[in-house]
Amino acid sequence: MKNQVKNRIEKLKEVINYHRYLYHVEDKQEITDSAFDSLKAELKRLENQYPEYITSDSPTQRVGGKPLDKFTKVRHESPMLSIEDVFTAEEVGQWEKYLRRIESKDLEYFCEPKIDGFAISLIYEKGILSTAATRGDGLVGENVTRNIRTIGSIPLRLVFQGNTRKNIQDLINSGRFEIRGEVYMDKSEFNRINNKSKKRYANPRNLAAGTIRQLDPRIAANRKLKFLAYDIATDIPSDSHPIPHSMVHELLSDLGFRVEAGKICKNTKEIINYWKKLEKNRGNKPFLMDGMVVLVNNTGIFKKLGVAGKSPRGIRALKFKAKQATTRVKNIIIQVGRTGAITPVAVLEPVNIHGAKITRATLHNEDEIKRLGVKINDTVIIKRAGDVIPAIDRVLKELRTGKEKTFIFPKKCPYCDSNLIRKDGDVVWRCPNKNCPPREKNYISHFVSRKGFNIEGLGPKIVEQLISHGLVVTPADLFRLKIEDLDSLERFGDKSAFNLVHEIQAKKHIDFDKFIYSLGIRHVGEQTAIDLSKQFKNIDLLKIAEIEELNNVEDIGEVSSSSIYKWFRNKANVNFLNDLFNLGIKIVYPKIIDKLQGKSFVITGSLKTMSREHAQDKIRSFGGRATSSISSKVDYLVIGDKPGSKLDKARKLDIKIIDEEEFIKLCS
Repeated sequence: MKNQVKNRIEKLKEVINYHRYLYHVEDKQEITDSAFDSLKAELKRLENQYPEYITSDSPTQRVGGKPLDKFTKVRHESPMLSIEDVFTAEEVGQWEKYLRRIESKDLEYFCEPKIDGFAISLIYEKGILSTAATRGDGLVGENVTRNIRTIGSIPLRLVFQGNTRKNIQDLINSGRFEIRGEVYMDKSEFNRINNKSKKRYANPRNLAAGTIRQLDPRIAANRKLKFLAYDIATDIPSDSHPIPHSMVHELLSDLGFRVEAGKICKNTKEIINYWKKLEKNRGNKPFLMDGMVVLVNNTGIFKKLGVAGKSPRGIRALKFKAKQATTRVKNIIIQVGRTGAITPVAVLEPVNIHGAKITRATLHNEDEIKRLGVKINDTVIIKRAGDVIPAIDRVLKELRTGKEKTFIFPKKCPYCDSNLIRKDGDVVWRCPNKNCPPREKNYISHFVSRKGFNIEGLGPKIVEQLISHGLVVTPADLFRLKIEDLDSLERFGDKSAFNLVHEIQAKKHIDFDKFIYSLGIRHVGEQTAIDLSKQFKNIDLLKIAEIEELNNVEDIGEVSSSSIYKWFRNKANVNFLNDLFNLGIKIVYPKIIDKLQGKSFVITGSLKTMSREHAQDKIRSFGGRATSSISSKVDYLVIGDKPGSKLDKARKLDIKIIDEEEFIKLCS
């Protein structure tokens, strides 16, 4: 009986580890979450009944025990050295020349993405994970084993699954085996935690590092950390010459670790081309990258080149263009959005970040100003959040001179003098006056934007001019404009006045989803507008929809439902809609063809016969869902010319890949 139980336990561990690898490393699932949980529950039950069969590599032992009082120190068997940074093609060329002065043999390089993570060393004793340590000062780190064990992408037992180099498993089983890599957090998980937390975390790397340093492993277990392996620190015997670093990556994958694909490059030109490609596609990755690691691929030559200072000579981190810079806050001003949201904005001494001249940075809200402790005249670090929006990362308080001024958040709107309001649970102050000039301007700009009525020629300055001359109060007034109304305005001649009025009149017919978006309902963005247009056959049904009906729409939560419900029950909004329809606005309702119902698509590369936007509209018109990011929930990846990194990820996830011709057939 006991032998049967023992065998069952071993078999359960084997099957659970297999599915762990599929889920955490390959991003695949062969069984449902509930089935996986059922296997773990059976294993846990058997181990509770027969505790003598519990081993440290069991999936049930990932989290356990009381919080630690402190971390113990761990001395690394070989130093965890830093990597010297370079920033330009010229510096890479200089590095290569430097190497050639030391090494006469032809050099081959291996390039791999540099993930913005937290370096960790994993020690396996006879194949079982025994110790995990932080980098520390490179010589001594902290023992964070209990936290590391909670990470599903780290195997607790090493089992070599490759078809070559059979001696690897013997080497693993014979003693100590060391793996090195990065602990990191995907952007989606970072956003999930930030949205739920009262504390605002700066970036995924800091949150991942802070999580690993928590004394209670249950905290790490509740945050979806991942591990990316990049090196084997243990020497691997070879019959002839040391194995190249590119093969080390293959071995890591065969050992059950997640690795990022790299590229072998023969010269500086190939290195720079790959670097540019990675930088171009960095936004498509689920994690943050801050550059590319390039190293001499021949591990024998790499060791021969040695170390200079604290960095090996044979490796460099080729960083992407600067995402941060320091500058001074000249002033803090207030902006009013279309919904009345009050946003403080820092006016900066101009600074160049990633090729863009930055003169302003959002401060989000009053609480953010307090959190940062920012004052006028402070020296600050600016970052481009999400590679796009400039924001203040932190204040360099040590550079203060005493001339800094505290910013007093206003109680009244600086544009219309209305008392600002802040509802319970809201972090944003708002101007309640719908006729506040900035609110009017931003609302009309939203109404005519590309995702709304798409009226070309109505930029912010023209909108402001129309409002200031009393020609436009609500967006409906745009459709009342006549050529003679514009004749006296600056920048308008006969032709430009005719063109604008003609453009406005030509846009009276509008798709249902774009019409919903144009209304500027709070918490209703482009995708929510699309979801609403699919659920409700016409505007009349949407107008009378109850909150329960709105809650049933896919991906629409209670906050959005409440906002939509209240908007359509506001008398002024109802009058505005009637005004639009009386002026000849016609909503074009989608023809419901459900041949793609329930199917999700991602498009990558350039299509020949249609734009990406047109293809996405076609998907939605047939009941499908068009999204921009690859995940296991995607059914099809449509590829055009020069597909990006999404193609590689789709292959890993076993997503069906179709070309443009197949896509057209699918829709016909």
